[in-house]
Amino acid sequence: MRGARFMMEYAKAEQRLRAQKILSTIVVFGSARIREDGDEWQAKTYVAAREFGRIASQRGGALAATDGWRSNVIVTGGGPGVMEAANRGAQEAGAVTIGLNIALPHEQAPNPYITPDLCLQFHYFAMRKMHFAMRARGLVIFPGGFGTMDEFFELLTLNQTGKAPKLPVVLYDSAFWNKIVNFEALADAGMIARSDLDRFAMADDPEQAWALLVEHGLSTNEHAENGADIAVLSGWDASDVY
Repeated sequence: MRGARFMMEYAKAEQRLRAQKILSTIVVFGSARIREDGDEWQAKTYVAAREFGRIASQRGGALAATDGWRSNVIVTGGGPGVMEAANRGAQEAGAVTIGLNIALPHEQAPNPYITPDLCLQFHYFAMRKMHFAMRARGLVIFPGGFGTMDEFFELLTLNQTGKAPKLPVVLYDSAFWNKIVNFEALADAGMIARSDLDRFAMADDPEQAWALLVEHGLSTNEHAENGADIAVLSGWDASDVY
């Protein structure tokens, strides 16, 4: 019955997203371990994710639906930390905001800032990742661990291999990412093309993160017609990926 469960996980989330007229999203990844009341760096990161959620919601189309559809709605993994902060900023802006939760042994539980009808629960990582990718028009990755890097590198690989259309990717906190991942070394060793380094940019404040998304192609004026097919609108077929 696993195939049936796959179908139900896909269909339930898709119906909820269509019912709320979600045309496109901005995906925010980051650690569940970041705390608003943590040390100075953690608190600063939390505030930045919250501010970014507010800015993107106010300027991206999540508030003013076009043709009945909302664009660039903030979506996170639904848990605490950076995810909570981004959902919180979006809620404070008056926008709907999405949380794609998954059952995990530690850390993961829905945060209280997700729009109730858009608080979705998944069992399979693959189906959850598919819903992250299908509507994504931009990706902002705050500091995080294995889970954050898994999502970041998977979407980067889809982009690199042409399995998904190019989308703007911003890594938040350049000092963190340059310390954690030596991207230049990958290019020097020939493991990636030097041009692959242009597939993402780095930002150190929320305003800069938003500006880089727009500069690298984020549209704030999308349109849809009568529930048009999301895969067609996004330029790729999910069946090509999973």
